[in-house]
Parts: sequence; C-alpha cells; structure tokens
Amino acid sequence: MENQPAQGPKKNSNVIYFLIVVILALLGTDVYLYMKKNTSDIKTVYLTDEKTKLQTELDSLEAQVEQVNALSAGKTKMNAEMQAKNDSLKSKIKVLRVELAKGKLTQADLAKAQEDVKQLRYFVTKYTADIDELKQQNATLTTERDTLKTNLSSVSTKATNLEKQNEDLNNKVQIGSAIKVGAASVVAYKVRKNGKEVDETKAKNVNKLKINFTVASNAIAAKGPHDIFIRIIDPTGNLITANDSGTFNADGQDLQFTYKTSIDYKDDGSNYVVDWASPAAYQKGTYTVLLYADGYSMGKSSLTLK
Repeated sequence: MENQPAQGPKKNSNVIYFLIVVILALLGTDVYLYMKKNTSDIKTVYLTDEKTKLQTELDSLEAQVEQVNALSAGKTKMNAEMQAKNDSLKSKIKVLRVELAKGKLTQADLAKAQEDVKQLRYFVTKYTADIDELKQQNATLTTERDTLKTNLSSVSTKATNLEKQNEDLNNKVQIGSAIKVGAASVVAYKVRKNGKEVDETKAKNVNKLKINFTVASNAIAAKGPHDIFIRIIDPTGNLITANDSGTFNADGQDLQFTYKTSIDYKDDGSNYVVDWASPAAYQKGTYTVLLYADGYSMGKSSLTLK
C-alpha cells in the first residue's frame, strides 16, 4: 500500500513523451509539406524560365531565317536544295511555337525542344554560310560576265574598226587600180567622097568626132580588157544618147552613157582612138566628152565647133 503514490508521476511522463512525439511528427509533416511545395515552386519557376528562353531562341532563329530570305530575294536565287532546307527550318520553328502555345511542355519536352533548337541553330548557321557562298559565286560570275561583255565589246569595236579600215583600204585599192587618162583630145572630121578624113571646125561640115586618149601608167591596174563608158554633152548641156544607150555605175551613182567600148590595157603608153558619129546634126558650140572606167571617172576633154 505504501508504493501506490509513485505510479502517478510515471504515467504523466509517458503522456508527455507521447505528446512530444506527436508534436515532432506534426513538425516533420509540416517541414515535408513545405519542402515539397517549395520544390514544386522551384520546378514551376524553372519550367517558366526555360519556356521563355526557348521562345527567345525561336524568335532569334526566325529573325535570322527571314534575314537570309531577304538577302536571297534579289539576284541571289536559292537552288532546290537550299529552298527545301529553308522550308524545313520554317516548319520546325512553327511546330515548336505550337507546342509552346499549348503550355503543357514537361521538363523532358523542354529538354527535347532545346536540343531541337540547337540543331536548328546549326542548320541556320550552315544555311547562312551557303547563302553567302552563293552570293560570292554570283558576284564572281557577274564580274566575269561584265568582263566578258567588256572584252566582247572591245573585240567587236576592234573588229568593226578593222572592217572599216579594210573597207577603206579596199576602196583605196579600187580607186588606185582604176585606170586614168594620161592625155586626151577630141578632133572633128569631115569625110570626103573618096573616104579621106580631114580636120573640120565648122559644125555643118562635121561627120564624126575622134576621141584620142592615153592611159596613165598604173602598176596595180589590171592588165587586159577594160570597159570604157563615154558621156558626150552637146552645146546646149544635154547628154547625147542613142536608142541602145544604157546605164553604168561610177563614183557611187548610176549614169547613162552615150557610147560604150573596150580597150586592151597593157600599161605601155598606147594611144587609143574612138570614132563617134552623132545621131543628129552637129551644132555650133562646145562638146564635152567624159570618160569612165572601172567604176570611176577617167578624165575628160572638149571640142568647140563654129
């Protein structure tokens, strides 16, 4: 009976211990919940930062792609492979933007998206380098083309100049090779009944004219036959023609002739004589005789009848 009072304090101690354990358990639970919440907040903040960073990366990539497209919109045209690469970049960026807009990307999704961005960054850098290389190639081709055009223009100009010089030279050769009169005279004759020819100066007694001429020595003139065209102008200034008179070209113009003959040129100083009888009565005044050969004027002479 004497030991009963000691049980009271022992029971109180057990209760205290129990309360302490409960309190500690509650404190531990609060700490765990707090830590869990804090960790969740950190993860949320981390995911938000990663999304923002990804959004910034996509904006930068898209701007770079657009800049490259702007550069390639001028003379630098993309080939089929580069155009396909360009379309692929735009498509991938669009897909990532759609995923971001959904707002349901997990940390694993973000990690995968970041890896895709790295790949896109590499392709954009390579794509930009390809465009720059293409621009340099185009610039080189343009320079080569302009140089070629300049050279062609220079060659064409030289060819034109040479052609003109050659034409001028040919013209000079033609002019130089044309035979010219050395000396010329025109004499009027009367033919007597016995056939003898005597000089005559009275128009009413003249039966024919004798045109005498020599050809000046010319080393480059062709030896052999040369057509001689004669134009005779009467005292009234009219060209005398016959029914069978034709035309010829001399000194760059077509002319009608009075009489046509041919001589055998030997460059030996020979004298040539052409007899010509007027189809009409001779008139008082001066007759002018013009000689042509090889497309140029040879010379002239005249005669005055009383």
